[in-house]
Amino acid sequence: MDSRSLERLRATLQRHVDDGLLPGAVALVHHQGRTVLREAVGCLRPGGPAMAADSLFRIYSMTKPIASLVALMLMEEGRLPLSRPVAHYLPAFAGQRVYDAATDTTVPAAREATVQDLLRHTAGLSYAWEPGAVPDLYRAARVGSRHRTNAELAAALGPLPLVHPPGSRWEYSRATDVLGAVLEVVEGDTLGAILRRRVLEPLGMRDTGFHVAAAEQHRLAEPFARDPQTGAGVTLNDVSAPPAFESAGGGLVSTADDYARFLRVMLGRGTGPGADDHPVRLVGRATVDFMTANHLGDIPVVGDILAPGYGFGLGVAVRTAAGQTAWPGTPGSYSWSGMAGTVFFVDPAEDLFAILLTQAPGQLRYLGELYPALVYAAL
Repeated sequence: MDSRSLERLRATLQRHVDDGLLPGAVALVHHQGRTVLREAVGCLRPGGPAMAADSLFRIYSMTKPIASLVALMLMEEGRLPLSRPVAHYLPAFAGQRVYDAATDTTVPAAREATVQDLLRHTAGLSYAWEPGAVPDLYRAARVGSRHRTNAELAAALGPLPLVHPPGSRWEYSRATDVLGAVLEVVEGDTLGAILRRRVLEPLGMRDTGFHVAAAEQHRLAEPFARDPQTGAGVTLNDVSAPPAFESAGGGLVSTADDYARFLRVMLGRGTGPGADDHPVRLVGRATVDFMTANHLGDIPVVGDILAPGYGFGLGVAVRTAAGQTAWPGTPGSYSWSGMAGTVFFVDPAEDLFAILLTQAPGQLRYLGELYPALVYAAL
């Protein structure tokens, strides 16, 4: 990779800090078996100490690929068939009905949502960000409350109407949180313990978990109190104590180095350096290829979360075209982000992955375009 372009990447992030758009950031680029960039810019928190490369960040939805990989590990063991209905594990999801806006009534779902539907966000669920009859029911049922366990989330969400018939639409949703409840049923343990045993401990991801211990809270990155462009208040999850809700869809805290360990396994198609830096195999290479293939086919996409030129696999967006969208990338590359301002992508054809961690929710969409352009410029 071109060293001048990598320096320009660092300088561009620093300029965004200097312009008051970001408190600070950590960037990491790994290419052809070597970390070619590992840089921290700005401050850990507004007016605080300098950002460090090992700072802790709330990674929100970058939790999803880790939980999704665990589901596929169970698939490999014959313990979690992806075609099995969600209701097999979570009885509250039996007999689901679909909301019909035209008549303001519900009708029986033509088929049950499956585990694959959870993994690819085609289960008919929502995040309830927008106004509407079903989102109002989500809010009334306190879906997503951090004071509820995964089992309690499933019990509250299962009886609510679906926004689409299962398998008919892609809509970003609480599906991965429901998947977390399924994992707990299959494994008979808490999600945090499952992730530690299956992924975090084998890979030596010592700084990744659902909360930050008191002794490590000085390393936690924080956002501006108000968005520098809109003035809207910014509030992120309180991660100072173990939450009741261990969200598979958005609960983890991690570092660039830890997440790089996970992505090295993904880039290695299931095998990568473990806790002692000796190779460890989490899944077979065909399973990673399956996870990072486009599972949507001709299923329509609802909303603007997926950019043009992208489909969706099992926990990750999958690039299907070199063009169509506003930033460079290779067909077959895959990626996802977190709502507080974290981004990653993996490009197997270029033997490349890159991570950007900030705590600036209002900059997420812009950074998701900027960062790949800066990284690909260095090839």
